[in-house]
Amino acid sequence: MRAPAHILVLTYWSLPDALIQAYTLPYLRIMRKHLPPGSRVSLLTLERPGSGSTTMNSSASSLAAEGIEWIPGTYYPFGWRAIMHLPRLLFGLFRRIKKDRVSAIHCWATPAGALGYFLSLLTGVQLVLDSYEPHAEAMVENGTWRRNGLAFRILFALEKRQTRRASAIIAANGGMKDYASEKYGVILEGLLIKPACVDLERFQPKPEKDADLLRELGLEGRRVAVYAGKFGGIYLDREVFAFFKEAHQRWGDNFRALLLTNHSEKEIAEFCAGAQLDRSVVVTRFVAHAEVPRYLALADFALTPVKPVPTKRYCTPIKDGEYWAMGLPVVIPPDISDDSAIIKRERLGAVWETLDSAGYRQSLDVLDELLNVPREELQGKVRQLAIRYRSFSIADKVYASVYGQ
Repeated sequence: MRAPAHILVLTYWSLPDALIQAYTLPYLRIMRKHLPPGSRVSLLTLERPGSGSTTMNSSASSLAAEGIEWIPGTYYPFGWRAIMHLPRLLFGLFRRIKKDRVSAIHCWATPAGALGYFLSLLTGVQLVLDSYEPHAEAMVENGTWRRNGLAFRILFALEKRQTRRASAIIAANGGMKDYASEKYGVILEGLLIKPACVDLERFQPKPEKDADLLRELGLEGRRVAVYAGKFGGIYLDREVFAFFKEAHQRWGDNFRALLLTNHSEKEIAEFCAGAQLDRSVVVTRFVAHAEVPRYLALADFALTPVKPVPTKRYCTPIKDGEYWAMGLPVVIPPDISDDSAIIKRERLGAVWETLDSAGYRQSLDVLDELLNVPREELQGKVRQLAIRYRSFSIADKVYASVYGQ
């Protein structure tokens, strides 16, 4: 029988963040299945100063009951505070690794991988990279960092080093093999692929829309587009509202856009004004991730407005798996992960070939045809995409390969 293991999982996200709740914790539960009896998993999250709450403490207690220890760290955006805090964080984790005899440092995304790289170097503990995709270049492409800036140069250099050091790499997309070879000069042998998987039990199509919720939101009898997420950064903003404008011109008052977002009323009103779109066409709600399926079920199609910059070829949009599992056709820009190609090939959604009126109208032509298919029949076809490309069975095989030997 194998000896119990202790896996230290590093992230740069906050415990309540959907990236932890939907994109990390489900995999830790799968990971635990493949560890020997008596094994432990510890999870580092980075919380903003003063963000402690009863809800987070309750979540930590629930995790402890599952055998997952929560380690809250402090988040600082890149700058002098983050640099000053880094030695303290590293020292604390170094002591924990030695004291608890950690057997693997498992890092989600390359910023956490940079932290893991130093710890692996200091302790000799094996390094595992998960959700491996470009981050430094993505930050330049979305306008957050400058290519000649310190933040980019540090993280890009550390992406190269962690790639060379890792004993196992789990990429978000198969294209990372070519990216690592071209950008980092590393040939990745045995690269594992795990897209953003979805809970097919929680996200299920509803043949009939919730009449009470439709009435509450003013969506009765209307064709509804849904988007769950933010605008700006890695996501388009003005382009989305320009698309809504074209949809409203096409379908008139029969069209509504449902945004599940925490953007302020002022921001949404400004986006609508910029597109000369009547504010009444856009309905906004901010809901907990657990409530998202209930609201997605009101829609006829969904949007994934990731900016089509080069590095997004290697990403894995969480939203697409959730939309597909709900049976919703997806509208997406070109060259986003493998998803744009899948949607175009299967003809179960629309790709904005160009981000202009012509491109939006062309996608509306595709949607007009799709949405004439009986709702339940269309949902069944779209859900098959989630089953084929986003099932947790994919992740199960990956973690069995890393930890089940």
